[in-house]
Amino acid sequence: MNKNLLFLAVVVGLMSSAMSVQALPILLDFEGVGNTATIDRFYGGGTDSQGNSGVNYGVIFNGDTIASVDADAGGTGNFANEPSPDTTMTFDSGLAVMNVAGGFDTGIAFYFTAFRDGLVTVYDGLDGSGDLLTAVALTAQAFDGCVGDPDGAYCNWTLRGASFPGVARSVVFSGESGTLGFDNVTLGSATPLEPVPAPPILALFVLALASLAWARSRL
Repeated sequence: MNKNLLFLAVVVGLMSSAMSVQALPILLDFEGVGNTATIDRFYGGGTDSQGNSGVNYGVIFNGDTIASVDADAGGTGNFANEPSPDTTMTFDSGLAVMNVAGGFDTGIAFYFTAFRDGLVTVYDGLDGSGDLLTAVALTAQAFDGCVGDPDGAYCNWTLRGASFPGVARSVVFSGESGTLGFDNVTLGSATPLEPVPAPPILALFVLALASLAWARSRL
């Protein structure tokens, strides 16, 4: 194979790999969801209520689940020290329900901030149906021992993780609406994944073109 074509094939392969949907575990950090938008199908092959879309993980949220962007970043969120800036998940009425039709196993992990106590429950059926696989109680701690970013009342975040048997297909986040926030939800592990910066796809492409031009100049 021509060396130039081989080089391009390798670059395209790397770009395709970087853009592909990763296997479990996965991380939902809510970055890119619009401020006050219902998250809807942002992670499910569609968009949030404002037309923004993310990676398709087959995860769909009910209409009570919304995103909040930090006020420091131009949104209306009253929080600070969030695990991954600048967007978090909350609910303004009812319950936040996350459906994963394809299922996930092993465990779940997430960060939360809470002015009132709450509860996270995991089920093997959609919409909080079927058998309860695990339940994680949340204790109010939003204002305790805050350090770092001083701008935002909900400034203390706690990591929780839980393992469970079987395959989960829905997660219900419950409590008094407007008093809890969530970020960096990991599905498929009781240990949280850390956010990874998006691969510099454009930079790779530009580098590939520059390298190809250099290679052609030596022919």
